[in-house]
Amino acid sequence: MSHAGSNCEIEIKLEIPSAAFGRRVLSGAGFGISRRRVFEINLVFDTPDRAIRRARALLRVREAGGASTLTYKGAPVPGKHKSREEVETGISDAEKMRTVLERAGFEVVFRYEKFRTEYAKTSEHGLALLDETPIGYYLELEGAPQWIDRTARRLGFSEADYITESYARLYQQFCKREGLQSAHMIFENRRRASKPGAGRQKRRST
Repeated sequence: MSHAGSNCEIEIKLEIPSAAFGRRVLSGAGFGISRRRVFEINLVFDTPDRAIRRARALLRVREAGGASTLTYKGAPVPGKHKSREEVETGISDAEKMRTVLERAGFEVVFRYEKFRTEYAKTSEHGLALLDETPIGYYLELEGAPQWIDRTARRLGFSEADYITESYARLYQQFCKREGLQSAHMIFENRRRASKPGAGRQKRRST
């Protein structure tokens, strides 16, 4: 999701031990739910020679809560926050868009699923997103860099906790740690991929 008024997405992820922990710290920081929990299906497309991945870009079709979107993301700009061009548009039918892309020579290279709850704070221009994934729980903070840093501190995190990797990369790292063959990050595979919360670091449940 692009920062308001631009085509630039600026974000970080923060690993958390549970969804309950995320809800508690967000509530304590004054955030309220702006979009209720929805299930997401994300399909990442590429060319047969993986030209999009080599360019460090992304082409994605997402279904979430009855709405579908087509998204292009450019290569990330190096820095403590993940910053990249994002162009996104709503589409009426995700399956038809998939057919169009496949007819045009693209193919699905990665599918990932998650439950997402969107939080916001009155008078602040930024979003806090609570993600429940097959490999663990994360908060995403999206907004201006100063807002991200201020909000992360308010939630009890430091810059050392910032994660800028994509879910595809986090899933690859997870599979490598667990000795699993990397495929798709879907809940059907959760039993084979250990339980959520088995992330790269543990935080206290305060």
